Amino acid sequence: MPYATTKDGTKLRWKELGEGRPVVLIHGWPLSADSWDPIMMALADSGYRAIAYDRRGFGHSDHAPTGYDYDTFADDLADVMKETGAETDVALVGFSMGGGEIARYMSRHGGKGVSRAVLVSSVVPYMLKTDDNPDGVPQSTFDQMTDGMKKDFRHFFTGFFEDFYGDGILTDKVSQEEKDWAWMTAMHASQYATLQSAAAFATTDFRPDLPHFKVPTLVIHGTKDVTVPIDATGRAVAEAVPSATLIEYDGEPHAVFATQTDRLANDLVVFLGQNSGSQPA
Repeated sequence: MPYATTKDGTKLRWKELGEGRPVVLIHGWPLSADSWDPIMMALADSGYRAIAYDRRGFGHSDHAPTGYDYDTFADDLADVMKETGAETDVALVGFSMGGGEIARYMSRHGGKGVSRAVLVSSVVPYMLKTDDNPDGVPQSTFDQMTDGMKKDFRHFFTGFFEDFYGDGILTDKVSQEEKDWAWMTAMHASQYATLQSAAAFATTDFRPDLPHFKVPTLVIHGTKDVTVPIDATGRAVAEAVPSATLIEYDGEPHAVFATQTDRLANDLVVFLGQNSGSQPA
């Protein structure tokens, strides 16, 4: 399998399907690029070159001892784009913490080569509840997550994925096998990387990055997302970014890539096919 080597020597596994305009997909915590497989197939069938990679510390990428911050994650994204030749008219699609890579790439790298951006159930712009971010998640919630992972890492994710996939919210839940796959994928990740990445997405303030979204941007978020609440994230982006369009998935939980796969794929294809009149950065 192919790997991209980052500036600090970390090897990131990537894969691709299809030919055409490149679409780089960035996975969520604590999964891997494989979570994008059905979407990649749909994009390839629609005439796009779909590229996905494992974040450092996750999937088949190196379990690096450092670099679990969004400046490094954005630099890793830039290195993947260079390695794969996806450097012109690129669409970036980020799920959950993957939205943070996009936001930081847009500011830190000036959005180089990007013509469209998609934030799916994304942590952008700011997850943490503060005086000036009252809709965020309390620090105590993140502390409980950290304590749970440190106490019994494997047990923690059994409960986590119930909320992630919307158990108790949807009448048609995902299969047990889907949740089993997610649990097994999480177990292949570095525990250190998992903890450090959770701290990064919980505390990184992307509000200063928002003015750098100068390309058409699609925001997709479930209204019943208890993992990443929509008021602090999806709706906040839609309000702050003039080029953003918000599609709310009514009654849907966090993992819309699994609970609304066909709808998500269709919304992406429609958005990517729209003529914006904007030139790539």
